[in-house]
Amino acid sequence: MSAHDVTIRDASTDVLADTERALVGKMTGIVVELLHSLAAEQRALSQWAPLTDPDVEAERVRWFYTPTDHGGLALRDLLPQQQSLVMQLVSTALTRSAYVTLCTVLGLENVLDELEGWHTDWGRERGRDPGLYWLRVFGDPGESTWGWRFGGHHVSVNLLVREGRIAAVTPCFLGADPASSPLLGDTLRPLGGTEDAARTLMESLTPAERKLALLHPRAISDIVSGNRARVQPGDQMMHMQQLFRSLPTPRLAALVDRIDEVAEGGSEYTGADHERMALGTAPAGLAASELDLDQRELLRSLLATYTDRSPEPIAEAHRRLYLADDVLDGVVFGWAGDIAPGAPHYYRLCSPRLLVEYDNTQRDANHAHSVWRDPMGDFGLDPLGSHQATSQHG
Repeated sequence: MSAHDVTIRDASTDVLADTERALVGKMTGIVVELLHSLAAEQRALSQWAPLTDPDVEAERVRWFYTPTDHGGLALRDLLPQQQSLVMQLVSTALTRSAYVTLCTVLGLENVLDELEGWHTDWGRERGRDPGLYWLRVFGDPGESTWGWRFGGHHVSVNLLVREGRIAAVTPCFLGADPASSPLLGDTLRPLGGTEDAARTLMESLTPAERKLALLHPRAISDIVSGNRARVQPGDQMMHMQQLFRSLPTPRLAALVDRIDEVAEGGSEYTGADHERMALGTAPAGLAASELDLDQRELLRSLLATYTDRSPEPIAEAHRRLYLADDVLDGVVFGWAGDIAPGAPHYYRLCSPRLLVEYDNTQRDANHAHSVWRDPMGDFGLDPLGSHQATSQHG
């Protein structure tokens, strides 16, 4: 089954299905126009085919959220009209609110560059570069199965099309560094709603419920699932060195080692702590079935901040899906760290077809990561029978 599985289909209407097909047609047209506009060497970078090639399939499920080469053709290497086509394509894969959030995350690279004194060496000419977001197409648009990926620092959008329908939209990652920045008369928090909804839910719990929900009194320093192609029970947090395509220079390797050391020192986690926070077959936490009506609505709102990271008809189908009490009852909520705003914290939502993770721990809890995954259908792997890449080694 894919991320857009039978259960999601049952939550859809004929109108949503027609909208989805039209959207896939639009998406296909944009990709065809973009590919035709590229020089031969650019097209070789941007399109890998066929999907039956094991190397192509291995690359399709190789994803990142760190400032490393995500693979494909970078925005900075495209003409303005070609850049526009890329962003038009990205907008088809997201609701409007998710697209605006993504664009804000791209722009934060300029803010982060300034915060780091314009000189952090990530093994490239400019350390933080809003032009270093890459597009790669897998397969041939218009064929029965094809897909594409858009990603760079703190962004990964992955989409698979099968038989004119959207077959997979996960994993989908959005981060923000800084998580909170000053604006003239206001504050910019791209993932603020995602963070605040979970905190509000945690604050609403009774002491007994809060005890069940608390996975650990201290926050883990990153999402546990990392950038694995598949998540499995027992997976523990991946360290920074595993999250890069390569570490080509000793200076970059030393920088990544230092960042990981600082993050681990901040969390004070031991091996036993990481084992405690590992993903499980029966996830620890508080089941939604224990929540009252108001808390259940809070949970639905929180879920939507993740499932809305998809094309509108898919997002609407997910919203309808979680209106069903039996589906919502299967979700388990867990929290690690302090509840106080500004303190390092982490939370997750789990069910057989859902893994959501959020952390805000680094840079004195001003650096957020969030990911939405389908443990049984990320990348639409099951129907493709793809098992070449069952783990990610950054």
